[in-house]
Parts: sequence; structure tokens; C-alpha cells
Amino acid sequence: MAFFDFLDRSNTIAPAGFNRWLFPPAALAVHMCIGQAYSLSVFNLPLTKLIGVTKAAPGDWSLDQVSYIFMIAFFMLGMSAAFIGKWVEANGPRRTMFTSACCWLIAFLMTAVGVQWHELWLIYLGYGFFGGIALGLGYISPVSTLIKWFPDRPGMATGLAIMGFGGGALIGSPLANDLMKYWGGGTESRGVVNTFITMGVAYFALMMFGAFLARVPAAGWKPAGWNPPVNTNKAVTNANVTADTAIQTPQFWFLWIVLCFNVTAGIGVLAQASPMIQEMFSDAKLGKGLGITSAAAAGFVGLLSLFNLVGRFFW
Repeated sequence: MAFFDFLDRSNTIAPAGFNRWLFPPAALAVHMCIGQAYSLSVFNLPLTKLIGVTKAAPGDWSLDQVSYIFMIAFFMLGMSAAFIGKWVEANGPRRTMFTSACCWLIAFLMTAVGVQWHELWLIYLGYGFFGGIALGLGYISPVSTLIKWFPDRPGMATGLAIMGFGGGALIGSPLANDLMKYWGGGTESRGVVNTFITMGVAYFALMMFGAFLARVPAAGWKPAGWNPPVNTNKAVTNANVTADTAIQTPQFWFLWIVLCFNVTAGIGVLAQASPMIQEMFSDAKLGKGLGITSAAAAGFVGLLSLFNLVGRFFW
């Protein structure tokens, strides 16, 4: 019980003199781990060759079937962020990050078992369902806490938080590709199981580092020498509303629709980035030895992640 008490919000309140710059590394640790979801496409083709090894064989899953893993995970990200948001605020970042880390580990281990047994529903349940919950919990908690620590720099705080999520594939994509080749003796499809186990354990350890480093500011805390700005703009309200009230306003749903279509465009590319570029620039189209390799495709996913990371912080 003592361990779980350690996760309580009351035990995460920062003492006087706590350096607020210690929390951004905790937030980045969690976001860089769950940001691996943006590099999931590097597994798409290997998952369609588990039986045939070098090419798809009867009984192998199709690319469409594999694509549902990504779709379910991001659907659950939205659902968990929406419906568990109040729980996150009530329980604080440490318990939330810890829960996210556990769900993320379960997601990778269940996926490994699903691949080993060739049961796609286990992967849907593992990476899709549990992984999606890990994404939702791990995404919103560092963001809300960073904004509390940096009320004087809210834009920078938000950018710091979400840049890690956007940049997760920068590490996750080449790492997954190299691990699949290492564990598979040069053939990616043979190394999928061990790759998911290895990455799951490594991500869990890094996310636990972030969870134990997490702190929230004490009530009434504010940065030294900073006072909340006085609002003189009549077009901007000083009032606040709860989430339950906000969802009853048309403004909320207009913003939701804009964000939904904006995210859909990017997610649509990221979901198929690796197989897409390998198909568009294949040996069959360019000539033998001239096509994009799996390693180069992983680099392409990493490049997308790099601009995702920089763009989030810059804007």
C-alpha cells in the first residue's frame, strides 16, 4: 500500500524551492515513449510476412487488417483522453504516468504474444485497446501539469510537452527497424516478437523515470516576480467553465471539428508512411537495387517525426 500511496497527488506536491525545470524532462520521457505510435507503420510490412517470412503467404494478414491496429489505438487515445480527463486531474501526474506506463508495457507484451501465436485479435486488444489508453493518459497529464508550472510561458510549456510525442518516432522508427533485423538475423518479420518485448521493457523503464520525477506545484504557487496579466480586452472573458459545461457550447464543437479534420490528415499519412514510400519507390518501379529499403523507409518516418517535433515546439 505504501507504494500506491506514493502515487497519490498529495505526495507529489513540490516542496518550496523545487526547480520547475525538473518536470519538462519527466514530461518528455513519457511523451517520447508513447510517441512511438507514430512509427508503428515500420511494423506493417513485417506483420504481413510472418508466415511467408520474405513475402506474404497464404494465412498471412493483409495490410488492411494490420492497419486497424493503428486506427484502434488512436481511437482509444481520443476516448481515454476525453472520458478519463477528470480522473487525471483528480489523481495527479504521477499516478497517471504510472498507469500509462503499465498499459504501454501490457500493449507491447500482448502484441508480442499475438504475433507469436498469430492471433490478430490479441494485437488489437493489446496495442489497440491498452496501447490507446496508455496514449491518452500519457499525453494529457504532462501537458496539463507543465502549464501549471509555466503560467508565464504557456505556449512554450505546451510546445515542450507535445514536441516529445511528435518526436517519438524519430527514435522509435530506426530503433524498431534495427531491432527487427538484429533479432531476425537480417529478416524483419522473424524479429517482430523480440522487438516488441525489448521496446516494451525499455519504454516502461523510461516512463517510470518520468513518473517518479513528476511533481505538481503547491496551491497558490507562481513563478518568482510574475503576476497574472490583467485582462483589458473585452473580447476575452475572465470566466472559466467546466468540461461538462464546455461540451454544451457550439464553440467547443466547432473547434473539435477543425481539430478532428486537421489530425485526420496527418494521421492518415503516418499510419502508412513506411509501406507507402516502399511501394511508391520499389525495385519494380525504379529497377533492381534502386528501391527504398526498409531502413530508408524507417529514416523517412523519422524525418516526418523530426519536423513533427520541431513544428509543435515552434508553433
